[in-house]
Amino acid sequence: MGGEGAMMAANNVLKNNRNLVSKRKEKRALEGSYANIELGAFPKATPGQLKEIKERLRKENKKARVVQIILFAVIFLIFVSGIFYLFQML
Repeated sequence: MGGEGAMMAANNVLKNNRNLVSKRKEKRALEGSYANIELGAFPKATPGQLKEIKERLRKENKKARVVQIILFAVIFLIFVSGIFYLFQML
């Protein structure tokens, strides 16, 4: 019957995962807590800084979008010219 190899692989994966969990519990690798950790104080951004960041992101996104459009157009033209070339050879 088909699928026997896939079922055997699934059983092996499950068995290996169970073995890894038991080893992790023995070593206590996941032990610990973040309850007593103090976070650093970050400075607040002013409205002017937020506007500057927003404009910079808009410019970067616009530039990336133009590059994507140009790249798509070039690849599309190569694809279409390749198809025309193949049909001319037939």
